[in-house]
Amino acid sequence: MKKLVILLLFISIWVIVSGFVCCQRPAVVNIGAIFTFDSVIGKAAKPAMEAALSDVNNDSRIRTKLKLLMGDVNSSVFLGTIDAFQLVEKEVVAIIGPQVSGIAHMISSIANGLQVPLISYAATDPTLSALQFPFFVRTTQSDSYQMAAMADLVDFFRWKEVIVVGVDDDYGRNGIAALEEELNKKMAKISYKLMLCNPLDESEVMDKLNKSKLLGSRVYVVHVNPDPKLTIFTVAQKLQMMTDTYTWLATDWLSATLDSFPPTKKTSLGFLQGVVGLRQHTPESSQKRAFMSRWKRMQQKGSASSELNTYGLQAYDTVWLVAYAIDRLLDEHKNITFSPNSKILHVNISGLQIEKLKVFTGGNDLLDIVLQTNFTGLSGQIQFNQDRNVFSGGYDVLNIDGVSIRTVGYWSNAAGFSLSPPEARKGKQDINCCRDQRLHNITWPGGKSKTPRGWVIAVDERPLRIGVPYRASFTDFVTEVPGSHKIKGYCIDVFVKALELVPYHVPYMFHPFGNGRSNPKYDALVKMVAADVFDAAVGDIAIVTNRTKIVDFSQPYASTGLVIVAPILNSKSSAWVFLKPFSTEMWCVTAASFVVIAVVIWVLEHRVNDHFRGPPRRQLVTMFLFSFSTLFKTNKETTVSPLGKLVMVVWLFLLMVITASYTASLTSILTIQQLSSPITGIESLIASQWPIGYQTGSFAYDYLSENLYIARSRLVPLGSPEEYESALRRGPSDGGVAAIVDELPYVDLFLSSQKDFGIIGQPFTRGGWGFAFQRESPLALDISTAILKLSEDGELQKIYEKWFCKMGCHGEKKHGNEPNQLNLTSFWGLYILCGAFALTAFFVFLLRMVRQFVRYKRRQSLSSSPSSVSSSTRCSHVIYHFFNFIDEKEEAIKKMFNHCEHPHPQANP
Repeated sequence: MKKLVILLLFISIWVIVSGFVCCQRPAVVNIGAIFTFDSVIGKAAKPAMEAALSDVNNDSRIRTKLKLLMGDVNSSVFLGTIDAFQLVEKEVVAIIGPQVSGIAHMISSIANGLQVPLISYAATDPTLSALQFPFFVRTTQSDSYQMAAMADLVDFFRWKEVIVVGVDDDYGRNGIAALEEELNKKMAKISYKLMLCNPLDESEVMDKLNKSKLLGSRVYVVHVNPDPKLTIFTVAQKLQMMTDTYTWLATDWLSATLDSFPPTKKTSLGFLQGVVGLRQHTPESSQKRAFMSRWKRMQQKGSASSELNTYGLQAYDTVWLVAYAIDRLLDEHKNITFSPNSKILHVNISGLQIEKLKVFTGGNDLLDIVLQTNFTGLSGQIQFNQDRNVFSGGYDVLNIDGVSIRTVGYWSNAAGFSLSPPEARKGKQDINCCRDQRLHNITWPGGKSKTPRGWVIAVDERPLRIGVPYRASFTDFVTEVPGSHKIKGYCIDVFVKALELVPYHVPYMFHPFGNGRSNPKYDALVKMVAADVFDAAVGDIAIVTNRTKIVDFSQPYASTGLVIVAPILNSKSSAWVFLKPFSTEMWCVTAASFVVIAVVIWVLEHRVNDHFRGPPRRQLVTMFLFSFSTLFKTNKETTVSPLGKLVMVVWLFLLMVITASYTASLTSILTIQQLSSPITGIESLIASQWPIGYQTGSFAYDYLSENLYIARSRLVPLGSPEEYESALRRGPSDGGVAAIVDELPYVDLFLSSQKDFGIIGQPFTRGGWGFAFQRESPLALDISTAILKLSEDGELQKIYEKWFCKMGCHGEKKHGNEPNQLNLTSFWGLYILCGAFALTAFFVFLLRMVRQFVRYKRRQSLSSSPSSVSSSTRCSHVIYHFFNFIDEKEEAIKKMFNHCEHPHPQANP
């Protein structure tokens, strides 16, 4: 019983003591730091963290002291892994670092397994933000932000291609991948990647930079680790690549390196003139200025061997971040505990004391507190986003001008480029902030202030490779002079003249494409440009849809289109050609109209117009001469009656339309040759089953077969103008062709020496000839501008006349179908209108005459007794008197009315 009481008492004491120990706040907490001591970043980070540790341990607000255990990894993933295991054996609750992204990838896996937060102030690899590394936190800016700034910088100066120089490790590859993604958003691209070993080897750098001189782009983006030797630029200077034809952009490794240099070394940076770089922006503050002064004193005491850079400020803030988080963790949970890892306990590996690795039980809580922490440090606001990265504070844009390093502007993710720092623009952003992108004037390599073009088309060591068709026919357009390897032709002269207007030197070399015995296939030539066999193609290259999908074309320098050529006959020899404009029906109706108008006008004018009175023969002649002579001259006989004038207005309008149409139709007949084949256009050609000729190598073959669905068996290749003539003369019945489909310039040249063939109708496709370039080639735009200038100045026409007007230029020989005769269908409306007016006027006149005659007879009957005659005799008598009444002049009728109203009195016997 006594033993039982003693046992219970012992257990109670043990529980009380254990609980007291567990709840007791530790006086010192271990944290680790892994980085490379002897590096640009490490030389600033080590004294900065030591200073921060001193400030934390002397701050009364922080009740728990920190012990910082540092490990030098010497930029080695292997050593970094060993140091990480050694630190976690010492029960550190957090690890600061590493600075190398490759080491961060490895240690992050260890941190995940042991639940120890890994907080880096220098590892910028964007992929470290993945869910794969939940315990990785970053107090520096991810390269995803930096590459967005770099892409905006490239877009700001309107460059479309860059060459990237980077190290071949996680930091370099993933950073460049982020840049490529951002450039794609700006419709730009990385044309070439120069991946280098780490550390940099000068001979390798020289070899790769020298090879890059043959590439077109002249904008270099350098993304390497901080390098005190500045190897890239030293080699570039030796290769004469720091001149005004090159542009150099650098990520923040350069600013970190230069900021670490002592003032005496910064005076020897002349070879960096014109380089533009980025630096992580840190706002100015009294706290930052005080630390800068303190850093000077540390240098004097020997505790700091390097100048302070941005990474040093971020290392200082990282220590404070850990201190705040641990202090809050202890406030909430009182103690820090570690527990064995159940997975490790079952692993039996002799020699490795792996069982000493314990899991930090408060790791998740500490991580949550770190991510919730928000304070203002030396580098700015420390606050984390959902990717466990500190919110981007933006970047300074630096320009090295001689021995000075100037800040020419600032970049922020929200506002782009600005002349004021991001903190000055907070709360001032508006919808126009992203449009007002500005930077101070930049000094570029060579001391130039003008923005470099950023690319060259070719260099003397590698001239532009231009493919030209080696034509066998129509050689005036382009071909190689046999035995001389000289390329000549109309197209070549246009290209050379346009190249003279391009504002930069373009070395080039022509390469004939084809064997010279037959015309080459132009689609194959264009595909060789797309496949980078040629840089461009110059010649009579038609701009068609399937070609524009794989290459870029210049502005067309010649208009063209597909036309139909067929045999023709000349109709000028016909003695009766003047009758052809009107159909027989049209001639008959027109003649009848003249007669009708003559009769109507005579009826309307006879009573009131002396010109239409007199002997019957004279009236007949006057009537018809008046009608027919209105075609040619103004008649001396004028119309007097209102109805006659109305009819004449309508009749003259009809004559105007008829004569104009007749003149136009006759002109066409007399100037246009007539076809001897029944083909009237592309529709009738498709509908027929006759063979069709096309030029060898032309796109016409594919167009006719694929777009117009003409059977390929009907298409006959023809290689020269002589074959054109022979095939057309023989015709489809004798092994020839019914027509030839070819481009208009070739046809014009062919017809210039042929009189028996002509063009049917108008071109049934519209297009042009241009020069083909590789996709997104800047030379395409400049050549297009030059072609427009040549066209405006009349130079294109002069070049054309030089080649094709040696014997004197004639008008374009364009022929068409025989015009259809003008028939009544086109004019029946006018005839009906004129006839309606004429008949209406005639009936109005007739009714008026009947009315007057009735009035006259009624008054006559009142003044005399009616005669006793038969009804038949009376009727004929009335009709006779009516015509006599109409034949009387208007004045005589008025006298008759007066006589009936006032008869003379009879004398008494």
